[in-house]
Amino acid sequence: MIVAGIGCRKAILAAQVESAIEAALRHNQIDGHQLDVIAVPAVKGTEAGIVEAAAARGVLLVLITPTALEEADLRTVTRSARSMDTLNVQSVAEAAALAAAGPNSRLLAPRVVVGPVTCALAEGDELQ
Repeated sequence: MIVAGIGCRKAILAAQVESAIEAALRHNQIDGHQLDVIAVPAVKGTEAGIVEAAAARGVLLVLITPTALEEADLRTVTRSARSMDTLNVQSVAEAAALAAAGPNSRLLAPRVVVGPVTCALAEGDELQ
């Protein structure tokens, strides 16, 4: 299972989310049809751009609790002061992807940044 974790500013557009996902997929040489899930912090669950991007791809949108983000944070590789200030994790995208993909998941690469959106891909064998 491949999960795209998303970190973003407020009021982003679906096209911006899609651009970040596409960049992460290309960076990891993964075909878009292999993406199973988009994961975001629960506080971002109503962002129209994220909801629209998941619907357009036909994938499940998983909302990650603050506790699950913090637990997955120990396995992130990127460090962002902004992420620490807002959600108490080093990388929102990486933590969201890892949390959704399960306790034995692994990052495929550090997050990619495309404008106001970050995307990290994780691979796991069970959806949390």
